[in-house]
Amino acid sequence: MAHILVADDNADQIAMHRKLLETFGYKVSTARSPVEALSELERNRPDLAVVDLRIPSTSDGLALIRGIRERDPKILLIVFSGWPDDLYGSPEESFVSRVVLKGTVQDLLKAIAELLAQN
Repeated sequence: MAHILVADDNADQIAMHRKLLETFGYKVSTARSPVEALSELERNRPDLAVVDLRIPSTSDGLALIRGIRERDPKILLIVFSGWPDDLYGSPEESFVSRVVLKGTVQDLLKAIAELLAQN
């Protein structure tokens, strides 16, 4: 069973994603801040991380992406955001495995399955 870390500052988003991903058989850890996410990453070493870009601000999300990549260069990393343009063109874009627009849960599930299958 793959282990997924979901990092989002919105408690409702976290609850929804936890329930959805557990329904599909994934083990899920969550974090509501970049500090929590990095701590959880070090404690549990998930296979994949799903990260909100504005957690709570874009600069925090970009710093989180860098921090994740520094700690685990091989982790699969999905940015799940309503504002993906904030990522495009930044150096952090190259650290991300996939970008999925928030609100497209089927696209998120598909991206997770595809990335895990490739790994």
